[in-house]
Amino acid sequence: MTVRRALHFVFKVGDRARTARFYRELLGMSVLRHEEFEEGCKASCNGPYDGKWSKTMVGYGPEDSHFVAELTYNYGIGEYRLGNDFLGITLVSSQAVSNAKKMGWPLKEVTSGIFEAEAPGGYKFYLEDKEQLKQDPVLKVTLGVSNLQKSVSYWSGLLGMKIYEKDEEKERALLGYADNQCKLELKALREAVDHGTAFGRIAFSCAKEELPNIEALMKKENQKILTPLVSLDTPGKATVQVVILADPDGHEICFVGDEAFRELSKVDPNGDKLLDDAMAADNSDKWFAEHNMKKISA
Repeated sequence: MTVRRALHFVFKVGDRARTARFYRELLGMSVLRHEEFEEGCKASCNGPYDGKWSKTMVGYGPEDSHFVAELTYNYGIGEYRLGNDFLGITLVSSQAVSNAKKMGWPLKEVTSGIFEAEAPGGYKFYLEDKEQLKQDPVLKVTLGVSNLQKSVSYWSGLLGMKIYEKDEEKERALLGYADNQCKLELKALREAVDHGTAFGRIAFSCAKEELPNIEALMKKENQKILTPLVSLDTPGKATVQVVILADPDGHEICFVGDEAFRELSKVDPNGDKLLDDAMAADNSDKWFAEHNMKKISA
């Protein structure tokens, strides 16, 4: 098996302008690329919606070498219900802590030197108050699971992740594909996993030729495949192949062919302008306010 890469986590956002401010001004991330779509994605990248939507990739550096966030915005939907599935992203940045304090953004020190900040929509970020790493500052994504052993067996045994840490007492495990990549932390909830309507998706890349093998293995092991191997087109960019899986708790997992994805995910120097222009042209908030209506709560 060639080395697989942790790519991004997909968030659904209801307030695109406030969300952009959180990622750009508080976390200090850059807009890497922005795309607008007139209809839903074949792999449900934007959730189970068929209307107009946008995708904005934000991060601390190019997607080739950084774990980033994919922000999906469905026009007309103002908020999503959080479950207990996504427990947070941990990153190292004293600058982000400083930014939050200057902005008056609520911070809670959860342990010495680690602060909790909530992105719009309630998504939690844990900021380590240390100098930002020269390599990727994003350390881990934490997901809640109902049965730690079962989940570890799935992610390590079937998906080939290395177990970096396993703490039975604290009911947590840390896994990953390489030492220099963002890790996946699994934490036992002692209750069923509730994905709400805000459920996200974690993405990894692998060699294109591995995708049919991943799909075949999941079929053989009677594991859930949400989207069988499919090609996804982005106008003017590379076509990528993906397989979307679900782990024992229903966490969505996307595997994408690496070579085409590297081509697709090149940094667009116009990313900031494309996002700002799209937000300026989006009069949906104004329209709903003028009609004394609220956007749909998913």
